[in-house]
Amino acid sequence: MRKPDFTNLLKVLRCEVPDRPTLFEFFLNQPLYEKLAGQSMAAVHDDPLEQIRIMIKAFKNAGYDYATIHGSDFSFPCGEVRKLKTRSLNEGGVIKNREDFENYKWPDPDSFDYSRLEKLKSDLPDGMKLIVYGPGGVLENVIQLVGYDSLCYMIYEDPDLVQDIFDAVGSRLVRYYEICAAYDTVGALISNDDWGFKTQTMLSPKHMRKYVFPWHKEIVETIHRFGKPAILHSCGNLEEVMEDIIEDMGYDAKHSYEDTIMPVEEAYDRWGGRIAILGGIDVDFVCRASVDGIKQRCRAMLERTKNRGGYALGTGNSIPEYVPDEKYFAMISVALEG
Repeated sequence: MRKPDFTNLLKVLRCEVPDRPTLFEFFLNQPLYEKLAGQSMAAVHDDPLEQIRIMIKAFKNAGYDYATIHGSDFSFPCGEVRKLKTRSLNEGGVIKNREDFENYKWPDPDSFDYSRLEKLKSDLPDGMKLIVYGPGGVLENVIQLVGYDSLCYMIYEDPDLVQDIFDAVGSRLVRYYEICAAYDTVGALISNDDWGFKTQTMLSPKHMRKYVFPWHKEIVETIHRFGKPAILHSCGNLEEVMEDIIEDMGYDAKHSYEDTIMPVEEAYDRWGGRIAILGGIDVDFVCRASVDGIKQRCRAMLERTKNRGGYALGTGNSIPEYVPDEKYFAMISVALEG
């Protein structure tokens, strides 16, 4: 079984060549965690800390150098959203006007319990670190609070209110990351905020630069103050704003790629060396391709990147339950051969 060594991922995040092929995944799924750890999460459903311990064991047994977790239960409460296979970006909005904004009970990041980041220290195998991600990102949380259509109208009808909402969300996320980054157990942090559709960003680049990006820049600067890398997980077509991500915000790595938007091979050739490229083996491809086809593509990707570095192998997004286990294991086996 591979011994964890977080320095390999750190080399990837610095766009260097790691000592061995390195894996990266945002998250897996409960049945897969249970299979990898050999333990049932259902048996400890009332003990969140014990569930995280199972996830740490699963990540370690699969060959990762880290485990991803939330730093606390901090979140932005919104309205009820129907539990469907897909959800509307217009459901759950609770802020429609200035009065709603003033009456909303804005959560205080400092009032939440982050002690898990200390308590889990003894559960981390030697060489392993935690990677903390957020309760959604700046744009995601604003859309949840306002509704996507309503936000688009509000940008033109009440831009001052829009700015105040983004400031209220962004400032609290900065504080969340500031608290999490201070823990020794945390090796890197993910700012997870979906920005795009298949063909374009969710707001115009102009409005992304006005409302969203300044807070991401501050998140990155906050994480960097603690000497730790900042990873952007963002789905969608971000081609128009990649220079902002690299040059202005200063993210160390970008995660989430889709073949129908831009295959990870092309993304690496365009931006590799300036920002680390994480994952990218398209989830749909992993589901549909043969085991041999998956191994062939993964080997080719590792071959493409072995001398330039700045790449870790994984899917384009995550491992939902519909990904066949044998396809997932085929993908990671290629990195574990090295």
